Amino acid sequence: MPAEWAPQSAVMLTWPHAGTDWQDRLGLVDPVFEAIAKAVLRFEHLVISCEDPERLRTLAESLNDWARRHGLPGQVLASTLPANDTWARDHGPIAVVDDGLRLLDFRFNAWGDKFPWDKDDALNRALCEAGLFGRTPLEAIDFVLEGGSIESDGQGTILTTSECLLSPSRNPDYDRNQIEGILRDTLGAERVLWLNHGYLAGDDTDSHIDTLARFVAPDHICYVRCDDESDEHYAALTAMEDELRQFRTADGRPYTLTALPWPQACYGDEGERLPATYANFLIINGAVLLPVYGVPGDDEACRVLQELFPDREVIAIDCQPLIHQHGSLHCVTMQLPEGVVRP
Repeated sequence: MPAEWAPQSAVMLTWPHAGTDWQDRLGLVDPVFEAIAKAVLRFEHLVISCEDPERLRTLAESLNDWARRHGLPGQVLASTLPANDTWARDHGPIAVVDDGLRLLDFRFNAWGDKFPWDKDDALNRALCEAGLFGRTPLEAIDFVLEGGSIESDGQGTILTTSECLLSPSRNPDYDRNQIEGILRDTLGAERVLWLNHGYLAGDDTDSHIDTLARFVAPDHICYVRCDDESDEHYAALTAMEDELRQFRTADGRPYTLTALPWPQACYGDEGERLPATYANFLIINGAVLLPVYGVPGDDEACRVLQELFPDREVIAIDCQPLIHQHGSLHCVTMQLPEGVVRP
């Protein structure tokens, strides 16, 4: 499984529509998706699906016209397809490279049957049949796995959380050793690093790794840290930090660790805490798209990410509307490696 910083051809977005939980917030969330789309088009192509055909037509035309007027390299490939929701990271295909490039279509059951999922589970096959993945083969895998639950260093190490992958609502017949076998056979995982601690209030995913800790190089992990002992996250994230310090690279060295700022708490309309995290960034060709939330930690997060990726532009995108549905920027995107999309 390539690392996210490997060369890409496109980013996939499943656009919100009135039939999703975004219905009452479309006017707020649409501009977030448009900002992500325009940032991506500056560097690579964009694959968009939307259940609303008129919205998709208008969107594709306007984005392609905008990209042409600005002389950008990216183009929009679009198809009207049904979807339950918008979390492309988790229902999108996962790429692997062995003798050639393949896309793996794992089963998706909405994080353990928490929400309707039938349309999302069928979306990858529909995108493939519509030609949006070019000639890249799509292989169905009879195993529930979400893209946000795994991190790859591109060299055979997978980072994940036991809270998610061992959840009985996903693959109840598999224990830890059997799951490692699946990751080995499908993703080429030579090692699996399991975090047994880590928590984010408002998260529906059972502690997806992409909200907590991310590879930024094969020997370097950034992670969320909470220094406020009165915060409900302090104990779990401190225990997670201790686990990260114990991890070793494949050649036995400690990982370089960089703590990300802890954003000021954000709350929903009913007073519930929302899952704001700076770990939910997206690496693309030449840039890193960083979610920000209109809180004091945003500037420091931009500075830290720029230090982590000195050769890429850090583009801050206001994702406060996204966390009202319990996800953020990385959650709504899925990168497609070089060679998949050929407009």
